[in-house]
Amino acid sequence: MAKRDYYEVLGVDKSASADEIKKAYRKKAIQYHPDKNPGDKEAEEKFKEAAEAYEVLSNPDKRARYDQFGHEGLNGTGGFGGGYSGGGMSMDDIFSMFGDIFGGHGGFGGFGGFGRGASQSGQRKFRGSDLRVKVKLSLKDIANGTTKKFKLKKYVPCSHCHGTGAEGNSGTETCPTCKGSGHILRTQQSIFGMMQTQSVCPQCNGEGRIIKNKCKECGGEGIVYGEEVVEVKIPAGVAEGMQLSMNGKGNAGRHNGINGDLLIQIEEEPHPELIRDENDLIYNLLLSIPTATLGGTAEIPTIDGHAKVKIEPGTQPGKVLRLRGKGLPSVNGYGTGDLLVNVSVYIPETLSRDEKNQMEKLQESPNFKPNPGIKEKIFRKFKNFFD
Repeated sequence: MAKRDYYEVLGVDKSASADEIKKAYRKKAIQYHPDKNPGDKEAEEKFKEAAEAYEVLSNPDKRARYDQFGHEGLNGTGGFGGGYSGGGMSMDDIFSMFGDIFGGHGGFGGFGGFGRGASQSGQRKFRGSDLRVKVKLSLKDIANGTTKKFKLKKYVPCSHCHGTGAEGNSGTETCPTCKGSGHILRTQQSIFGMMQTQSVCPQCNGEGRIIKNKCKECGGEGIVYGEEVVEVKIPAGVAEGMQLSMNGKGNAGRHNGINGDLLIQIEEEPHPELIRDENDLIYNLLLSIPTATLGGTAEIPTIDGHAKVKIEPGTQPGKVLRLRGKGLPSVNGYGTGDLLVNVSVYIPETLSRDEKNQMEKLQESPNFKPNPGIKEKIFRKFKNFFD
């Protein structure tokens, strides 16, 4: 099932500001919140869909890629995703990532507190930071898509405590300060009456539980510095400067929290003969005067090898030969570009005496004098170019 346009999901224009996007998401989140719609699967899916749209449109980099390339610019293939990769995020993930929207504990502050249940309402999950890598691709890699492997130095779950941060079977206990809620409430008198404020519990850092005995390997963090080999599938048609993301392949979150993402920055290796122009490729073909005059064949480099093209007699400089389908595929899957062969004619800088005599004879021939029609044709080409 095709994903809906993210702007349509939130009900905003493409020119919407960050504040307008946040307000629109908050409205949708309230409307479809699971605690307001218990047992309603359709409302739950719309709640997740709105969260996915907000996660992309609230991030300037992801929003720019989405505006330019659509969903394919974020997802690509093989598990890429600027959002939730088809709804893979749980409700707890959504509440953890968007704590500023949900009042820090799964509720909506002054909206009556739609929570996630008393036992989980304030418990916080830590999210690991994102990692960034750069990958250089040849035109052949870009044309066909490719798979790259990276050995990443990153934070991984501690194998000694299995990411809990607790030594042995000591486990955790309910935080005595917040009584497991993960937040504390303070009431104070103001000119408007009694005001109640909420903040993250300073003892458990919002988790609701504290570790009895800290793991001797990770010091209670639940993560250690290690490495992981990650296989990344690059979709065909990517371009210089595009950024792809791989969900959950960044640094591990503390105490079995949410993993960060791996962000892959695309760089193109310059081709020795071909120039990229979006999905088209350009090759500058230099013909000798005899070949341009008499015609013949020329060998043209392509991404996968070479192709022969026919040169018609009397081919003029500036003529463009088009090899359809020999360019690059669109990252959105909508067609393939062409290979454009731009014809130039080589004029020798030095001539032998015999060559010079032959050229002087040809100079007197009417066939070697440009006629008004050719002059007009060349003029129109240059005028269209500069216009």
